[in-house]
Amino acid sequence: MYIFVDNKQHIPMNTKKKVLFPKHQKIMEQVGENIKLARKRRKLTTIQVSERAGIDRSTLYQIERGNGSVSMAAYFNTFRVLGLQDDFLKLAADDSFGRKLQDLSLTGNK
Repeated sequence: MYIFVDNKQHIPMNTKKKVLFPKHQKIMEQVGENIKLARKRRKLTTIQVSERAGIDRSTLYQIERGNGSVSMAAYFNTFRVLGLQDDFLKLAADDSFGRKLQDLSLTGNK
């Protein structure tokens, strides 16, 4: 796909297809389902959430399906509208594997 601006051809940066393995897609789908349930518990419509999050309703639909190609900002704004923005801080917070690697590199340098 090419975009033409001022009669000049531009190739979009995101032409690569994003692939998620099935087990990772299932995790995304669970996140989407959790978002959908949170919205319904608050008795908010898709129109209300999408408008407050500043996204299209179709984007919210994709988020609730766990689509991995939706931007992280769209996910965050949806969390924010639902009052769940602090849950974003939990992402990668407990990096036990990374801490073990760091500890190994610290002890290996002595």
